[in-house]
Amino acid sequence: MTAALKLEPLKIKPLAIKHGEFTGLAQDYSAYRPAYAESVLDAILGLLGRPAKALNAADVGAGTGIWTRMLARRGFHSLTAVEPNDDMRTTGARDSRGLPIAWVKGSGEKTGLADDSADLVSMASSFHWVEFGVGTREFHRLLRPRGRFVALWNPRMIEANPLLVEIEAMLNGMMPANAKRVSSGRSGLTDTLNDQLWSCGLFDDVVYLEGRHVARQTPQQYLGAWRSVNDVRVQLGTEKFQAFLDAVARRIDGVDAIETTYLTRAWAARPRKD
Repeated sequence: MTAALKLEPLKIKPLAIKHGEFTGLAQDYSAYRPAYAESVLDAILGLLGRPAKALNAADVGAGTGIWTRMLARRGFHSLTAVEPNDDMRTTGARDSRGLPIAWVKGSGEKTGLADDSADLVSMASSFHWVEFGVGTREFHRLLRPRGRFVALWNPRMIEANPLLVEIEAMLNGMMPANAKRVSSGRSGLTDTLNDQLWSCGLFDDVVYLEGRHVARQTPQQYLGAWRSVNDVRVQLGTEKFQAFLDAVARRIDGVDAIETTYLTRAWAARPRKD
């Protein structure tokens, strides 16, 4: 059964942004991006082998803190969120009020944190923006001998819902012929990440984890998640991206809810400390 719903026009603001630049997207990102699978976080803590209250964690490229807040609720001894973008960091700090998270400015290549200061260093949906060699050396520097670097993503399993397959086909029909989507967690960097982490000489154990979970979103929430996207917006340009959002709004107008299956995928690497 569908509701007699008319979506309000969702006009986006023209933003002069580049790949990896999220200024102006933070509000939608924080409000509409889903959380990650709790089971994957359980497994990461299991690999660390000690209770969270005995560990120090740093979440790098924290964005608006979706994953950071999941970590905070597990009760780490200390937790630092490192984020280079002022808009994302400010929004994350606002949305994390009352949680024991220290927010600092820094990047995956230069966190500004001390040597051997972390038992867990994570990058959630952000490691594909980092220069691999520089970033892995930086994380190795931060980690203690029994720690873990974790790169994780939360891609959609569009094949689980015919409606999402249809919308993805609409998008593909509008993308430039030479377009190349930045890693969504199921392509790009993740195709070879296991081998890269093993062969870079900085880690002596790499474990792959995944867990599925389902998010049920209203049409407004579903469109809000699309508005938070950087890669597609940049490659389509403002006018075509607005046309895509308008087409999606027409397609889902009157739908009660959109169910999206997410696949949290994580690579947890232990540092080699000779």
